[in-house]
Amino acid sequence: FQQEVWRALRGIPRGATTSYGALGTRVGRPAAMRAVGAVVGRNPISVIVPCHRVIGAGGALTGYAGGLDRKTALLTLEGAL
Repeated sequence: FQQEVWRALRGIPRGATTSYGALGTRVGRPAAMRAVGAVVGRNPISVIVPCHRVIGAGGALTGYAGGLDRKTALLTLEGAL
């Protein structure tokens, strides 16, 4: 499951975002939003697996290991905000 989620994360293009629910749907587990969130939060290689591109269902910026300021900066740099 973890590898599937990370593979799906790598498929989110630069400048785009997705929600935890949409990511769960993409890996065939639409009700597993919390499990997806846990996997995203355990990502040790955020430079390669772009977990900063995952946002809350309502568009809210949610937790990021590098801090919300860095997440905001990355998404702004990529043109997603």
